[in-house]
Amino acid sequence: MNKRFFVLTLVLSVVLGLNAQNKMDIEHLMDGTYRVKATKYSFKFENNDEYSYRDNQWKKHIVNKKGEDKIVDEDIEVENRDRENKDFLEINEKSKNEAFVRDNQLWIKNTATGVERNITTDGDSLNIIYGQSVHRNEFGIEKGTFFSNDGKHLAFYRMDQSMVGDYPLVNTQEREAKAQIIKYPMAGMKSHEVLVYVYNFDTDKTVILKTRQNNTLEEREMYLTNIAFSLDGNTVYIQKLNRLQNHLWLEAYDANTGLKKRTLIEETANKYVEPEHPIVFLPKDASKFIFFSEKDGWQHLYLYDTLGKEIKQLTKGEWMVNEIAGFNGKGNILYFYATKDSPLESNFYSLNLKNGKITRITREHGTHYVSYNEKGTMFIDTYSSTDEAYRVVLRNEKGEIIRDLERCENPMEQLSNNPSIIIDTLHAEDGTVLYTRMIRPKDFNPHKKYPVIVYVYNGPHAQLITDSYTAGAGYFLPFLATQDYIVWTLDGRGSANRGYEFESAIWHQCGKVEMRDQMRGIDYLKSLPFVDSERIGIDGWSYGGFMTLSLALNNPETIKVATAGGPVIDWKWYEVMYGERYMGTPQNNEKGYEESSVLNLIDNMKDSQHILVMQGYLDNTVVPQHSLEFIRQCVEKKKPVDYFMYTSHEHNVRGKDRVELYKKIFHYYEDYLK
Repeated sequence: MNKRFFVLTLVLSVVLGLNAQNKMDIEHLMDGTYRVKATKYSFKFENNDEYSYRDNQWKKHIVNKKGEDKIVDEDIEVENRDRENKDFLEINEKSKNEAFVRDNQLWIKNTATGVERNITTDGDSLNIIYGQSVHRNEFGIEKGTFFSNDGKHLAFYRMDQSMVGDYPLVNTQEREAKAQIIKYPMAGMKSHEVLVYVYNFDTDKTVILKTRQNNTLEEREMYLTNIAFSLDGNTVYIQKLNRLQNHLWLEAYDANTGLKKRTLIEETANKYVEPEHPIVFLPKDASKFIFFSEKDGWQHLYLYDTLGKEIKQLTKGEWMVNEIAGFNGKGNILYFYATKDSPLESNFYSLNLKNGKITRITREHGTHYVSYNEKGTMFIDTYSSTDEAYRVVLRNEKGEIIRDLERCENPMEQLSNNPSIIIDTLHAEDGTVLYTRMIRPKDFNPHKKYPVIVYVYNGPHAQLITDSYTAGAGYFLPFLATQDYIVWTLDGRGSANRGYEFESAIWHQCGKVEMRDQMRGIDYLKSLPFVDSERIGIDGWSYGGFMTLSLALNNPETIKVATAGGPVIDWKWYEVMYGERYMGTPQNNEKGYEESSVLNLIDNMKDSQHILVMQGYLDNTVVPQHSLEFIRQCVEKKKPVDYFMYTSHEHNVRGKDRVELYKKIFHYYEDYLK
């Protein structure tokens, strides 16, 4: 779980005027009743001596070093008007130049001249896309425009999807249902083609970077990832990855001519290389940059010069650097988030670039987000943990707490039926440590037999068990425990934050290793005297939906009830970037695709099992074809299965319908597992 997700969770958790119920109730899972009641949040330093925060009315406060608090006047209406009709707006902090999408074209606003105009003309809503994220948001790509530091150059993506087949989703809210066409490149089929353009605000000219050696399909389908500029803005760096995703090139291009300067780094792997971070230049030395790599089995930082020579490895050990936060004003101290002290935590560290000393700034265990002043003498740490629901502290450079800025009680502890959450470990068949989480009813009786609900994901880029508020369990899972269920989760091999070998264990065989680890956990549960081994259910969404059905149909004698949302049924229907990284293509991994297909497990379904499949009808991530084909074949084979479609939702069911989703899952277990 990265720090941005944690911050978003904290912001969403700030709700006013709601009192905790005496007992946890499903009707209140989404209305803020059980969320932290903070009054101050979104802390950050404005300068060396002043920091800001937002109150519950979203008013901005500035606090000086004397502790004096004043509200800042902000004309939100004017700001909002200025953003109207500007999609994907990005503003360069130094020049105030703007880039945004309007009517499918990329526009710029030059603050020096006052000119606002489109710099593309052939964009449309489906085939030619400018200034937006490409490659389906894989490889750390979250946007489509990139300013140089001085704001005089703008790099942006052009994605050509015209060669990708039209995929029909259906909008049933019209008088006559209408096809809602998307572009969805499936594994082994034609992918889109991407170029990077650079616009020069001084010359009003645009160049195309010469990222293709020739016009072959291989070159046209290269992934262009993690765009970065040199400090002077005259060089663009791109991490180029082949479609097989086993060969990476870090390349430098002239921002004014588009010509390639050199290849600085090449990385290859037997499985895959996954670039997710742009290079970061040392702020006081334009000849050196930091590069993320997993080449030693763990994501670490390496120092290179601009000719591609590796100077030294900056971090090392069986832990991962998750993100670079920045530097102090002198540029001699680097700040980063890492799992150095526990894979369940996200802590904030400083690295002295001269002597290599690493200092942990966030001393308390948990999941942290930190803002710091330019001098690197004060740090505002916002965090939660299994012991703290929400705490904000001011620290010095040694990590010592100067004072609390905000601290909230855990609203769950006020409930009369607050369940207990226990984090523990098991060992996989090869001895690998696997983290587990058990949620038990408050009045747990070790002599009683409890039904168990296993909540699963077990796919890449996700970690369900964390040292954070509710241990990463949210509110629905603790609610289930208040209803006399044991709720169990295990992060098996394939999950995030445990190193390359741990996560890549699923390569070309999605479902196999993960099932062995999950069944290790279920076998452990069955050995416990308080677990009713005849009443075990399993729930999951997306990759977790795939795992739910795979486990239920491979182990029909063990899994009595299964609820699977948005499940991958057959990887040949999943998209190119994510799917091919882990499964290859149906052409080069025919056996892997065949053995992982849930369709081939339908005959295993028992009449005594109860299986519910849920699907967003407008799902553009795991398209409805997956679940519809599963249901069609279940019907043909006269297999008992239940199906529920959320007609107006995409991959996740959000808003008020989320409570209805929770109710549906809960009542399914009440009907068939108790």
